[in-house]
Amino acid sequence: MLKRRYLALVSDASQTCGVEEFARQTVLRLAERADQHVLDDEIRRLTSSLADVDAVIVNFPVVAWKKKLTQPIAAALTTRLHRKQLVVVLHEWDALDWKRRLVLAPVVMLATQILFSAPEVAAEFARSPLSALSTSRRGVIPIPPNLALPTVLHDGLVARTLEEQRKAGRLILGQFGSIYPKKQSTAVLEIAARLLALGHDVGVVFVGSFIRGTDNVERDFYALADKLGISGRVTVTGYVANAEELFGIFKHVDVFCYLFSEGLTARRASVLAASFSGKPLVVNAPRQPDAVAHHGLFRKLIDGGAIRLVDTQADANAMAAAALEASQSPVVSIDAKAEVDALWNAVIDALDGEKVMHLCGPGAATDAGNGNNGAR
Repeated sequence: MLKRRYLALVSDASQTCGVEEFARQTVLRLAERADQHVLDDEIRRLTSSLADVDAVIVNFPVVAWKKKLTQPIAAALTTRLHRKQLVVVLHEWDALDWKRRLVLAPVVMLATQILFSAPEVAAEFARSPLSALSTSRRGVIPIPPNLALPTVLHDGLVARTLEEQRKAGRLILGQFGSIYPKKQSTAVLEIAARLLALGHDVGVVFVGSFIRGTDNVERDFYALADKLGISGRVTVTGYVANAEELFGIFKHVDVFCYLFSEGLTARRASVLAASFSGKPLVVNAPRQPDAVAHHGLFRKLIDGGAIRLVDTQADANAMAAAALEASQSPVVSIDAKAEVDALWNAVIDALDGEKVMHLCGPGAATDAGNGNNGAR
């Protein structure tokens, strides 16, 4: 049976968010079955690109689309008017500002298939009034890490600085990904301050950049670091463009720490990427017991001890103790490439309407006998 061809909409951003990276990686994984289309105001150019495809894939939220959300609406309408399928991948829902959800509503209602990044997102959407007006062809997919694994590492200035600190006996805590309030990135500052108070020489590296918005994210971040007395121990790399440099930095982290308001969820691709460093990672447990049930790689990393769960409501004291213990424990290695390939195979199967966890009601999901084991 012939597999359908896709057109994936992406932005023109040079500094990409995790959702943007997923969109672009999807094109690479689909290979000759997909083309990439940079979304803009040129509907005629989009119409021409639609000629040889069966379906369009659009991901939300893409940070670069914040100020031009009418373009996805126009693209979705054009897609349906040309009798093409429209696959919408929702990475977040309740976490989006209500005005963004309102603008996205027409796109979602035009979708012929909706895929969610995690069961929690699917449940949030199912509870919304928009759910009754949208397609019932929905499913949950396992989001792979949002970067490719490098074959060689590059030691830049940040990596060399961290190496010198570790040689001097400093414990390096790390976090990878964008810095923004809902991620509770500043919790790592509090964890570091707690370890420092206990007599440990500690430093923190944030491998990523601040998300610009209406909040004073960067100002508040550094104000807290100063208040905690650790401002001289904190490094923020800013956006790092390539995986060779990223993993060169990761090599000098002793333990990665995350403390999410909702606990770990399967849509945290930055956690997966950090776990591939071969260093231990401490994170608070999912709020829902089935949060990572569909994601084979998360399950394997947790079962093998690479990802160490603490209580969902853990505070800085509990996280500090867990981070210290993890930094002194070995990590079981995995075949990262094979695991990532398996995740992408599951994503592509879902796009093609195969091997996807189907949703049976508001927030409910069951494995409909379609291969939810193995690659998932």
